[in-house]
Amino acid sequence: MYAKGKGPRPQTFLPWLLMGVGALSNIISGKDQNTWLAGLGLLTFNSIYIFVVFSAFNPRYRDSRVPLYGFAALTAVTYAIVLSFGHVWLLFFPLLSLASGAVRALHGRPHFVVLVVLSGSAGTISGWRFADHWMSAAIGYATFFSGMIAATVLHLFDTIKQLDATRQELARTAVEKERLRFSRDLHDLLGHTLSVIVVKAEAVRRLAPRDVDAALGQAADIEAVGRQALTEIREAVTGYREGSLGTELDRARSALQAADIEPVVRESGPPLPPQASALLGWVVREGVTNAVRHSGATRCEIEVRTDASAGRARLTITDDGRGPAAPSATPSTSGGTGLKGLTERLAAAGGTLDSGPDGRRGFRLVVELPVDGEEADGEEVGGEDLTARQ
Repeated sequence: MYAKGKGPRPQTFLPWLLMGVGALSNIISGKDQNTWLAGLGLLTFNSIYIFVVFSAFNPRYRDSRVPLYGFAALTAVTYAIVLSFGHVWLLFFPLLSLASGAVRALHGRPHFVVLVVLSGSAGTISGWRFADHWMSAAIGYATFFSGMIAATVLHLFDTIKQLDATRQELARTAVEKERLRFSRDLHDLLGHTLSVIVVKAEAVRRLAPRDVDAALGQAADIEAVGRQALTEIREAVTGYREGSLGTELDRARSALQAADIEPVVRESGPPLPPQASALLGWVVREGVTNAVRHSGATRCEIEVRTDASAGRARLTITDDGRGPAAPSATPSTSGGTGLKGLTERLAAAGGTLDSGPDGRRGFRLVVELPVDGEEADGEEVGGEDLTARQ
């Protein structure tokens, strides 16, 4: 349920089974009256304990009654072996309490009642067996607080996980609202301008046969309106936060489908840092633009894999088209458009880009990028027009 280093896991509960070493020692030395029955009890307790813990952390069963039924069986076994053998077997009460803390169905008031019953039983049986009030208090105390601490820690990490999920959802909602706002602003900005251009273009068509000078005047107006529109668009998008990798993947699916190319998108691994996400987003835009404009493909596969342990992300874009286009007569300028500009930008961030034919047909673009050292490159990913396949 929890990522490594992000909270307790079922394996966290297993080392506590070492508390049963004393019982195992009694079985081996023959101190218990019925060795075979004691061994069977120890094996049964350990097996059910492991079942309860792992089912309590399994997303499929954690919110069901399966861990609760397992805990009920574990409780019955615990009382049976403690009442039968006593002595070091009393340590199985804290273990039982620890397992109860992992059962989510018990959290809250029911768990408190269970802990009171278990700690009271442990103290009573201990006092009956040893007639030692300090031993009785110690066993009862250990039983109560082992379950209470386990339940509190798990509840804390569950709450943190829920808060993190809520924060991510709020962030996604904020991004969607900003997209809607920007789309409305852009619509309002271009609606009037494009309407004027259409009207003036119609005027040019009507005036051209009989009044060339008037038609040229209208054409000049169209040029002026177009230039003004470009200026207003640049001003509108200045400072606008560019899309992440997820946004570009969504756009890629839409663009490929519109071009009658089957999109296949695969993602695996943890989320990428913002700068790496933005940089790979530009790679996706460039690769998909190439596939749509130049490849003549029927299928395009995009795969994003993030290896947190190695600290690297790998992006692969493959199509089944006619392969790479001929080299452009006009090479990209430094930091400009196309794969050359992307290669330079990736190199500045410690990444690599390889591209070329994919077998007999098709084109393959492979990018590898470190995801833990982007701060070394302070350059923000720019909003250039990445269109030409190099």
